[in-house]
Amino acid sequence: MDPSSGQLVRGGIAAETKQALTNMGEILKVADCDFTNVVKAIVLLTDMNDFNTVNEIYKQYFKSNFPARAAFQVAALSKGACIEIEAVAVQGPLTTAGL
Repeated sequence: MDPSSGQLVRGGIAAETKQALTNMGEILKVADCDFTNVVKAIVLLTDMNDFNTVNEIYKQYFKSNFPARAAFQVAALSKGACIEIEAVAVQGPLTTAGL
């Protein structure tokens, strides 16, 4: 959604994915975080054939410390959207667990 209008952005899966991730980035900023703080993401798509397009855009926002991710195809999303992304972020520095 475009936060200024509350309406779905036009342009299909690419435009919607960019807007969803831009919105996520703004929410992360308010929490004093960024994309490196995201530890898990769930991507809901109305057409799993859009996954490669989403993945290419996703890589522009998540450049390192890639979070765990799941992607599912769903029958429908609010306002006729093609994508919805849910994320969990941890505030503060992340460290790698010794395995």
